[in-house]
Amino acid sequence: MQRTQTPVLSRLARLNPTTVFLAALVLVLVGLFAPGVAGGVLLLALAAGLVWLMTVTWAVQARATRMLRLVMLTLLIAIALAKLL
Repeated sequence: MQRTQTPVLSRLARLNPTTVFLAALVLVLVGLFAPGVAGGVLLLALAAGLVWLMTVTWAVQARATRMLRLVMLTLLIAIALAKLL
């Protein structure tokens, strides 16, 4: 393990990408279909985790990937805020 790598990132790197994608998809769908505040809070919690992951991996991502991730994160946060209101 590199000096700058945390144990959490090491564990995330070993996970099956398909499983992680499906788990995130389930969280998003539950957040979208959950009524009102519960769905908004779940989506905001998911967005917070994604913000943390983006800040950690920002330096190694291509410019196009960064922009796409920012757009998707902005959409997720906008939907979460709309559910809260």
